[in-house]
Amino acid sequence: MKKLIWIVTAAILVMGALSACAQKKEGQADNTKKLKVVTTIFPEYDWVKAILGEDGDNAEVTMLLDSGVDLHSYQPTAEDIMKIATCDLFIYVGGESDTWVEDALKEATNKDMKVINLLEVLGSDLKEEEVVEGMQAEEEEEGEEEEPEYDEHVWLSLSNAITLTEKISETMQSIDPGHAKGYEENTTGYIEKLKALDGKYKQVVAEGKQKTLLFGDRFPFRYLVDDYDLSYYAAFVGCSAESEASFETIQFLAKKMDELSLSAVLTIEGKEHKIAETIVKNTKEKNQEILSMDSMQATTAEDVEKGTTYLSIMEKNLDVLKEALQ
Repeated sequence: MKKLIWIVTAAILVMGALSACAQKKEGQADNTKKLKVVTTIFPEYDWVKAILGEDGDNAEVTMLLDSGVDLHSYQPTAEDIMKIATCDLFIYVGGESDTWVEDALKEATNKDMKVINLLEVLGSDLKEEEVVEGMQAEEEEEGEEEEPEYDEHVWLSLSNAITLTEKISETMQSIDPGHAKGYEENTTGYIEKLKALDGKYKQVVAEGKQKTLLFGDRFPFRYLVDDYDLSYYAAFVGCSAESEASFETIQFLAKKMDELSLSAVLTIEGKEHKIAETIVKNTKEKNQEILSMDSMQATTAEDVEKGTTYLSIMEKNLDVLKEALQ
């Protein structure tokens, strides 16, 4: 019922918007039309902004998850559906967290809209979520069919970021050929920065004493560790809804810290790090650091206003990685 309500509400808003546009056309021509891009999450938004560069004023870019709401629990509002319905380009991740998108796209009034599904773009480069030794797996619902569940956190790989930025840029150039040259040049410069940062990651890993990370938290960094041939242990998979670790999970991770002489236990962004703290308390030394890596799942519009970018977060993550591998 709730689903039906927001679909109907969205349809009413879209019709209202179209009516307003029609009235404007009757009065005078609209010479201020901007490229409308709607993204679900921060990395997509920031890649679009990097491609636009100085042509940013020629586009209206929307980030739907702009208040720190988690991708896995997000539900669109009627206003969000209206923005999607009338945009020129819609970009979304495409995993299980985005099952609402199919219904939203049915409300589209712009028949020329281009849609980019990040998981579809990466294709064979996708990785299935895995349960490694010691990890607390989620219980399967009875009768649930086992289908491949791909890790949605594709943006946490600089290699993926390059592929996805190129795809977004190509699409924007096709929609807005008048600014295509500028988009292409901006993309080339941005990809050079991504490649340079990738080189720094490789150097840090090569110089690190450790080759294993241990997360007392969810683990959304599967793509990143695979890029640099690192091993990992974690309490939960990246999309887990669990927040309480079992005694067995805590004990296993604490013993692994002792066995591997790890100097730090990692977490993702957030204020609560009880699992990591409990792991440390159960080690022999009980003095390991608790470090946080940013998965960009809680980046807000306010963070963007303060100058946060995809590159700045990945650079901070590099600093944390360097410390964790010592």
